[in-house]
Amino acid sequence: MPTLDLHTAGTVSAAERDCAEAMISAVLTHHRGSAGIPRVRVTDLGRTGLVQVNLRVCGAPARVQVAAEGVVTAISAAATRLERQVRRLTTAWEPWPWPDPERLSLGMPGEAPIARLKTHRLHIGMPCQAGAILNAMDYDVYLYTDAETGEDAVVYRAGPTGLQLARQRTMHPPSLPVTLPLTVNPRRTPTLTAAQAAARLAAGWLPFLFYTDLDTRRGNLLYRRYDGTLGLITPATTTT
Repeated sequence: MPTLDLHTAGTVSAAERDCAEAMISAVLTHHRGSAGIPRVRVTDLGRTGLVQVNLRVCGAPARVQVAAEGVVTAISAAATRLERQVRRLTTAWEPWPWPDPERLSLGMPGEAPIARLKTHRLHIGMPCQAGAILNAMDYDVYLYTDAETGEDAVVYRAGPTGLQLARQRTMHPPSLPVTLPLTVNPRRTPTLTAAQAAARLAAGWLPFLFYTDLDTRRGNLLYRRYDGTLGLITPATTTT
């Protein structure tokens, strides 16, 4: 049986922990040699279970994250999603379905505090590269720096093709060919403070908000977490 780096949070029982170990290990047994030792986190959020699996597939980072009603249901869904993720990263690539029936919507009303702040040195690349990272890491939205314009940008799951691009100022399509089906958000990216962004996210029932920070002039990503609080991703600079 493959080794797991398994962690729990909340009131996860010993039986639920054993269930996660057995089901995730069974998936990796089928892909022995393709997937490395995963880091698995199982969280009991009350009525909702949250399972995240981080691993390397053929040497590259990959991830799945699933929330569902109840911890055992989330574990089962995560094992199914992990099987598909490893298979699609090791054989013929296929996009996740859109809308994704396995993804709980985080768009909800109500203000919430920013409970987690993450500062990253952003990947610099083309939208198709950002989209590939988004798919491999099972993100709903991914913040990066657009190589063509030099602007901070996001790719995210939305629109008629299931993948959309938004940059800080440029609203026309990329000039270079894009290998993934991609549409461009025609709306101007707002310039806000973090507090203003949090208020707009709550008022609009949005799962996330990409905006230009009023002070740094960099693109920031504010998103709602499964526990109801907010997370904020900011680009690393020479002074951070």
